[in-house]
Amino acid sequence: MGRARDRSRVPAALSVSVLVACAAAGAGSAGGASSPSGGAALIGPAPTGAPPRTPPPPSKHAQGRWLSGVTISEYWPAPEAWFIGRLVRAAGLSGEHRIDWLYSARGIAMQGQGIGPDGRMYHLASAAATGWVTAAGKPTSAADGWSAGPPYWLAAGYWRGSGGRVTFPLALGGWSAGVGRRYVPLTGVSFAAGASLPLRYYRSIAVDPNVIPLGSRVYIPAYRTDGYGGWFIADDTGGAIVGRRIDVYRPPPASAADPGQYLMGQRVYVIRAHAHRGG
Repeated sequence: MGRARDRSRVPAALSVSVLVACAAAGAGSAGGASSPSGGAALIGPAPTGAPPRTPPPPSKHAQGRWLSGVTISEYWPAPEAWFIGRLVRAAGLSGEHRIDWLYSARGIAMQGQGIGPDGRMYHLASAAATGWVTAAGKPTSAADGWSAGPPYWLAAGYWRGSGGRVTFPLALGGWSAGVGRRYVPLTGVSFAAGASLPLRYYRSIAVDPNVIPLGSRVYIPAYRTDGYGGWFIADDTGGAIVGRRIDVYRPPPASAADPGQYLMGQRVYVIRAHAHRGG
């Protein structure tokens, strides 16, 4: 479905805490700088016209099956306004952008795409086989459930500070976690303007295609009041979405500290895609 599917995205709930702590430290050193507003301005104008008809839950005659024990998390395009790193140039993009928006686990490198200060969408075009490191600078991988710790940064494009910790320069001066002593070079990572995929808020989900084929319709009862009756299309994948996991694509929340919903032990109804859609 496009290059974004190769990313090893981790649910926001697992990566937001370490970066929010960093953001708080950076904001504290701003000396009166205003914080980004976030929220509704990033979602777009209010809909006009009659609301769409809300589809009903699956009937007993529906051609699908219930899947139990599903964990559900949420993801969204990362707003650059939330980030505090120095502006840098990046392959494939014009101008300069926040270094942590580009390469951290809360930014484009993990989420696949993000919203720039101009309101446009940007996405990760390629990342080769870069991998991830924790805030302590230790390698970590989705293949073993991030057993070494939650991902914090791509395994390149950062500075090592005291004790090997990841640190990066801040827009307002100083460093996120102590002065950087050694730079870890970055190669093979590029970005591009535009969305990586035609995903739709509260309509698209990321799945493990070995469990839920791409193109399948999925009913999630926990989202039945979302305006679309809880029905989604399996449009996306992610390296961290393995097994009975679903990631719901939604607008950015009002605050970077909001990790979104994280639901365990859910039952969902899956109507598999036709054979030509990968089912």
